[in-house]
Amino acid sequence: MNQSIYITTSIPYVNSRPHVGHAQEFIVADCIARIYRSNDHQVTFQTGTDENAVKNVLAANQAGVTTQEFVDKNAQVFQQLVKDLNISADTFIRTTDPRHRKGVEKFWSKLNPEDLYSKSYEGLYCVGCEDFYLEKDLVNGQCPDHKSIPDKVREENIFFHLSRYQIELEKLIESDVIKIIPQTRKNEVLSFIHQGLHDISLTRDKSRSSGWGIPAPGFPDQIIYVWIDALINYLTGQGLGESEKWKDVWNKDVRKIHVIGKNVWKFHAVYWPALLLSANLPLPNEIVVHGFLTTNGTKISKSLGNAIDPLIVCEDFGVDPLRHFLLSCLPIYSDSDFSLDRLAKVYETDLANRLGNLYSRLTTLCEKAEVTLQFSTISKGIPEGHLKSYSLQEISRSAWDEVDKINQEINHERPWDLLKVPTDRKKLADLLTSWCTRLCESANTLSSFIPEATLQIRRGLSGDQIGTRILFPHRK
Repeated sequence: MNQSIYITTSIPYVNSRPHVGHAQEFIVADCIARIYRSNDHQVTFQTGTDENAVKNVLAANQAGVTTQEFVDKNAQVFQQLVKDLNISADTFIRTTDPRHRKGVEKFWSKLNPEDLYSKSYEGLYCVGCEDFYLEKDLVNGQCPDHKSIPDKVREENIFFHLSRYQIELEKLIESDVIKIIPQTRKNEVLSFIHQGLHDISLTRDKSRSSGWGIPAPGFPDQIIYVWIDALINYLTGQGLGESEKWKDVWNKDVRKIHVIGKNVWKFHAVYWPALLLSANLPLPNEIVVHGFLTTNGTKISKSLGNAIDPLIVCEDFGVDPLRHFLLSCLPIYSDSDFSLDRLAKVYETDLANRLGNLYSRLTTLCEKAEVTLQFSTISKGIPEGHLKSYSLQEISRSAWDEVDKINQEINHERPWDLLKVPTDRKKLADLLTSWCTRLCESANTLSSFIPEATLQIRRGLSGDQIGTRILFPHRK
């Protein structure tokens, strides 16, 4: 029986334009969503933007505009990126949307009152991460991600009894009730829990954010901590606070999958499940944790000044080439160097030569031989077993191996010679039909990876509608 599936990405800050790391997460989640849809699952796919961060206030001040004007402008860029990357999202949620605020307030009311208390707190706060650090977690006194010295902050906040949920969280993750992929990240999460969970602050002093953010219900001087407010988007985007529709995707029968970066698993695999337990709500089923894109071994980051604009990459190379590079050429779970030079080489090798040339050869041969293709049944979908670890490189490799085999067979059979001999036309028609059928099957497998090109292949090889078109022109 096919299952209903709810897939989400984490939601990026909009303190500046998107970089290619954001594109990676959108594309990975989109590929997973498309694969499940191809297997006839009912999929709901959501993404969005995180707009209530202090860093957005600081960036707006630096730009000389109001925070609302600033986040409106940058959120629009992220929405355009989602569209340009051919992301098949059903929902895009902005955390400044009034419906999100209503939903956050509703979620707050569901938390067990015994889990909340007020206390004064002093700690080291990284604005870039929007998170507190312990001294032992710093590297040379700096945030390991942003290479900046955290601010010393002292204030009174509303705290959550995270420590009460340590044993339960440990059991849920060890038993894969909440399955964390890959195993290395699961081990990291369990190690973090084993060290002992500390209670966490759910709020920040209103003055620190100049009043920007969602007020904590019942505490007018407090703003809900941006990471808590952001996590709740997985429910508010589907209607929490406005209707009961959110229960259609957030229930025990729906398979709920979060696709996130390795720097935010603490929030998704520890804080979020604990909050859901407190609110007596269902838990996520899977948390898929991808690595970082790097440049010369350094994480690509806006704050580090080495960001690559994916919109410009798409203009230069096209959307499918970027998708192919991120999904089929780079490992998902480890850090990978993103290089425009390597992307250009992959474009020529894989797309222009291996796939594009094969499509051109077959359509040209079919036209010259005046072959009307009569396809046998073409396989659809990807075996579910291949999705257990979401090893997208492995899933696509079978299709690319088939592309190589067809090219090799064409070189061996020399169909252009068969064109010259009328008595060999049946053999030629049989060969072309076989090759085109297998290419269509490969296109079905790759349709979640490079959807525009594979759609053109399937259309171009459909019956008497055969037509040549250059899929990937050689770059100058």
